Amino acid sequence: MHRRKLLLLGLLGCAAPLRAAQDPVESVMWDYFHQRLLGGQPYVHDPKVVLEAPPFAEDSRQVPIQVDARAYAGQVVKIMAWAELNPIPRIFIFQPGERVAPMLAIRIRIEQATPIRAAVLTRDGLWHIGSIRIDAAGGGCTAPSVVRAQAGWEDRLGQVHGGRFPHGETSRLRLRIDHPMDNGLVGGIPEFFLNQAELRDASGKALATLELFPAVSENPTISLDVQGREEARLWLRDNNGNEFEASF
Repeated sequence: MHRRKLLLLGLLGCAAPLRAAQDPVESVMWDYFHQRLLGGQPYVHDPKVVLEAPPFAEDSRQVPIQVDARAYAGQVVKIMAWAELNPIPRIFIFQPGERVAPMLAIRIRIEQATPIRAAVLTRDGLWHIGSIRIDAAGGGCTAPSVVRAQAGWEDRLGQVHGGRFPHGETSRLRLRIDHPMDNGLVGGIPEFFLNQAELRDASGKALATLELFPAVSENPTISLDVQGREEARLWLRDNNGNEFEASF
């Protein structure tokens, strides 16, 4: 009996460190965002959700990240991403359909060194959390707009550049959209950003939907993988009601 008590005490003594080590980036903000964005729902920190980003942001206004949840292909309901220490944390909410892989690459702004999270909701109701930390000199969210300093930017608003490229059994869409993506944090310039995107087939049926937030960089870039070679259309709308379309 004495040995059993010692063993039990030893296990209890290890329990707290194990719980603390669950978060791979050890952020004090995790509990807050778990409640605010995930509604306190069940989750697991999961290395199968691969979140890639540079360890240091050389340009805090243009930081590439990629979320890859293909380990859960066919099970993904939606993917949500945020930068915990940004003044506007949320980045996107992505709902891939059957023909679109649960993977997305995009460029974002960060204001300071911050944990980045990607939360993947699977059909069983569990959130799978991928995490990474990016160091940065900072200022990416409050820096003056580069796009607005360029002559004639209004005439290029909403133009979509890029293409569709063979990528194994799928094709990859790589796109850049001309838009200032104003986040409202620069004096005298209100929010003006792309907030909705939808990839559609030739008949207009939605293949995937994407909700964007002002943490996304100016002239945003988006990459995703689509099954098949049929025509796909990208539909976009900003918070001022402007709509744009492009076919691939």
